[in-house]
Amino acid sequence: MLGKPIAHSLSPVIHNAGYAAAGLTGWHYAAHEVAEDELAAFVAAAGPEWAGMSLTMPLKEVALAVADEVGPLAAAIGAANTLVRRTAGGWRAENTDAPGMVAALRAAGAPTADHDAIPGAGGTGTAAGREAILSAGGTGTAGGRVAILGAGGTARAAVAAARELGAAEVTAHARRPEAVADLEALGKELGVAVVGAPWPTAEDTLGVGEADAVISTVPKGVADPLAPAIRWGAGTVLFDAIYDPWPTPLAAAAQAAGVRIVSGLDLLLAQAVGQFELFTGVTAPVAAMGEALFAAAARR
Repeated sequence: MLGKPIAHSLSPVIHNAGYAAAGLTGWHYAAHEVAEDELAAFVAAAGPEWAGMSLTMPLKEVALAVADEVGPLAAAIGAANTLVRRTAGGWRAENTDAPGMVAALRAAGAPTADHDAIPGAGGTGTAAGREAILSAGGTGTAGGRVAILGAGGTARAAVAAARELGAAEVTAHARRPEAVADLEALGKELGVAVVGAPWPTAEDTLGVGEADAVISTVPKGVADPLAPAIRWGAGTVLFDAIYDPWPTPLAAAAQAAGVRIVSGLDLLLAQAVGQFELFTGVTAPVAAMGEALFAAAARR
């Protein structure tokens, strides 16, 4: 796992538990603090023993420039959270954030529809792994409304996830108008209408809670003022990308109102399953990975 800061990451817990459960002796996953301007040199220095790298902020966009090949989903989103060693040498950039988000939201009953998939967005790695992580299926109705809070790399994955779920309407709320314009352009490229909207306030939440799915991608603390103000609709699903601390004020208020919650831990597990299978070519032991993750999170 590469990023900065990185000390808080639970990814090593997930992956190492997966290696142990799958009998992959000799495999090891560790966290390395790497800044944006250090990524190219770090990747170039990685020996043949490296099978892959996970990437968190602020490396998800610069990873595309470092990679020798970019997968279609990562290219469409403009961000990658995974570098995979190619058989022929070099590195391929992939994005497992978007399919992980789709899996977690479908499991919670977010609206879903059948349509032509974005290449790479409908699964998490090998066929068996996709079946395991998506086994809950979708229970919502097609043509739902999605509200996205934020406009960074995770928000770009959220647009792809909304498209994959068959959303009829995506509203992107951000503090920077130019960032919303980027999401609108991405939506046009992916074939889903994204409408920019101002950042909601405690005085005017702009009907955010009335969406079928609300995806919060902002850093911790940013959405806290909205927590007591949002009026949640019946059947709404909230996905909050934060997992430390948990629950966030937004998630706690939504849960108290009867809203179904998807946490950052759910996404962390789902995207890690995709990475595990890309790195190893082995079906991920999802149960063992999840047990290790949630046990580690509970100890914090």
